[in-house]
Amino acid sequence: MSRQTRKKLMLSVMALAIIASGGAILQFTSIGNAVAQGAGAEMPPMPVPVVSIAEKPVQIWKEFSGRLMAVDYVEIKPQVSGIIQDVTFEDGQIVNKGDVLFKIDPRPYEAAVALARAEVAGAQDSANLAKKELARAEELLKSGAISKQGYDERVNSQKLNDSLIAGASAHLKSAQIDLDHATIRAPISGRISRPEITVGNLVKAESAPLLTTIVSDKDIYADFEVDEQTYLNFIRVKTGQNVEAEKSIPVRLSLPDDDKHYEGAIKSFDNKINPSTGTIRARAIFANADNALLPGMFARVQIGSVGEENMITVPEKAILTDQSRKFVYVSENNVVAYREVKLGDTVNNERVVLSGLNPGDKVITGNLVYKIHPGAKVQPMSEQEMEAMTAQMAKQQQEPAAGEAAPEENSAKDKPKEIPFDEPEKEKTQEQKPAQE
Repeated sequence: MSRQTRKKLMLSVMALAIIASGGAILQFTSIGNAVAQGAGAEMPPMPVPVVSIAEKPVQIWKEFSGRLMAVDYVEIKPQVSGIIQDVTFEDGQIVNKGDVLFKIDPRPYEAAVALARAEVAGAQDSANLAKKELARAEELLKSGAISKQGYDERVNSQKLNDSLIAGASAHLKSAQIDLDHATIRAPISGRISRPEITVGNLVKAESAPLLTTIVSDKDIYADFEVDEQTYLNFIRVKTGQNVEAEKSIPVRLSLPDDDKHYEGAIKSFDNKINPSTGTIRARAIFANADNALLPGMFARVQIGSVGEENMITVPEKAILTDQSRKFVYVSENNVVAYREVKLGDTVNNERVVLSGLNPGDKVITGNLVYKIHPGAKVQPMSEQEMEAMTAQMAKQQQEPAAGEAAPEENSAKDKPKEIPFDEPEKEKTQEQKPAQE
């Protein structure tokens, strides 16, 4: 390598080093200025979602745990003894009142009915003969051809035969009832259980084994317990002791993990408070048109106030707990303030506020209530505005800013320019040649 080439290479390296160090110094200076400005600047107010408090008509609902009970429930048992000849239903079938369920061997009872009819016929014939003899005795008594005693005997015979007819008729009726009981029918309409005893088994009326059960499926009861304070302050105050007014109390029922509500009516309240539990038994009735409610199910029963009252409510998510106290954060002139509140009943994921808030207060809601403190400056926004701002920020993070160059372009821009040292060096070399000569 020639001397001139080595000199040219050295000058290029020095120039690149100077440019690189100058850029680093300039960049470090810019970062330092930004940090200094950020340290002295005041933090901007935090955007927070708020809800403006106002009075509105509210219907209070009280919730209780209850059990569903069938309106009608029947245990089917045999009333006569005999061999079961037929079972005419399927497990879980819907049956109507009067449908045949079981058939017991009727032959012994048919024979008993035939015997009783014969007894009635014999008693009737004897009674007819006694009646004729009494008529003849009356004619003979007029002519003195029969004594008074003979006449009285015929009168007594007539009465005795009438009694025999009555006894034979009763026996026939009893035999007919037994024959009817040999065919077991559904006493109510509803859903039937499985047969507990099948064809060919002997049943006895004395032991009366359970054959099956039927529960009504059109309506259903919900039995639940109401605590004494709720009964006195929520029900008695509104309805007094008027039974008809109690039936006007709105009632609704729902099953666990099911949002569907069934509307019903109060059937009755018990006549006493249970001293051991401090509750009173209550019963409501609900229509069960879709047969989705089954006896024995656990259910949530809610009873509502008779009318609506204007009250202040606050969302559940805005309520915080400080040991035994409940409080919320409100925005007063864009500054966070602490407000202790006294809460009432729950209404549609909101709590009734009995004291601590006034109409027009701006209550801070959402997860940000855990990140602020009294005295902090905030920027109140509606929940819709907060959602829109959050969505906009997420969109800006995903898309590159307008006018921002691609990474390849930025790297090309940041690359330092090469200084053309060849021309000046060439001229300087030409000027030095004459002197050397």
